[in-house]
Amino acid sequence: MSLNPPVHRIAIVGTGVIGASWAAYYLARGFEVVATDPGPQAEANLRKYVDDAWPLLTQVGLSPGASRDRLTFTPDMSRALAQADWVQENAPERPDFKIKLFAQMDEATPPNSVIASSSSGITMDVIQSGAKRPERCVIGHPFNPPHVVPLVEVVGGAKTSEATIERAMAFYASIGKKPVRLYKALPGHVANRFQAALYKEVLYLVQQGVLSVADADIAVCYGPGIRWGVMGPSLQWHVGGGQGGIKHFMEHLMDPLAGMMKTLGTPEITPQLKQTVVDAVLKEAGGRSVEELAREENSVLTGLLKLRSEANA
Repeated sequence: MSLNPPVHRIAIVGTGVIGASWAAYYLARGFEVVATDPGPQAEANLRKYVDDAWPLLTQVGLSPGASRDRLTFTPDMSRALAQADWVQENAPERPDFKIKLFAQMDEATPPNSVIASSSSGITMDVIQSGAKRPERCVIGHPFNPPHVVPLVEVVGGAKTSEATIERAMAFYASIGKKPVRLYKALPGHVANRFQAALYKEVLYLVQQGVLSVADADIAVCYGPGIRWGVMGPSLQWHVGGGQGGIKHFMEHLMDPLAGMMKTLGTPEITPQLKQTVVDAVLKEAGGRSVEELAREENSVLTGLLKLRSEANA
């Protein structure tokens, strides 16, 4: 699907971890990127993040025109947005701040550009409420880190146009992302809610003394989790239904599963439960830093995505 108008220059507003990761990804996909952030060390931190991410992005494969030299930085947001075809906003998650910021970005950005927010917890209804052109404002929520994980959740607000949503879906897909459209706005969108639902049961079972934190991680990672890295749960049930597929599953296995759903519990989030998890996780980490663990994870994820691409999955 062709993009109209085409996207050549992308503005990154807010260059924390999410914004920096987006910047690295857009550069790797061959775009010109201009970033803006008022922080005194923002540019140095951004360029370090991009440099650190570049070897992995190079390993995955760079698009024509990809270059770190196409990154520019200015603390002046109006200057950064003046010629932007696409804006990816990654500012602090405060409603009053976002409303004011989007109103300012709306004034500074060319009228035919899309302004996308990486917000994970504030709805676009709220964010776009002060903008004069709210129809071109949309949520484009990535899964962390954006330069590795393909998922983007796209959801509009009450005043977002259908054309903007369609353009966002097409744009993210065109650069190698896996966009999903949400037809209703919910706190946490959907992927974080999936994580919360699973972790709720993990904590409940740990608190009930059913298994340890480490064994819960193993049960997820080396059981359903490894399958979910290949196909989603509904398609997985189709495979699990054998020759009869999903129809057999729904007719013969869904009722027992529904019965199990009724036994799922709600943990009491106590200081003791929190400390139990902290102690167990630090033991699991085995002295590896968060940065080391993230590098290991990104390396394995990249390998998995390469295998999926080769299998056309």
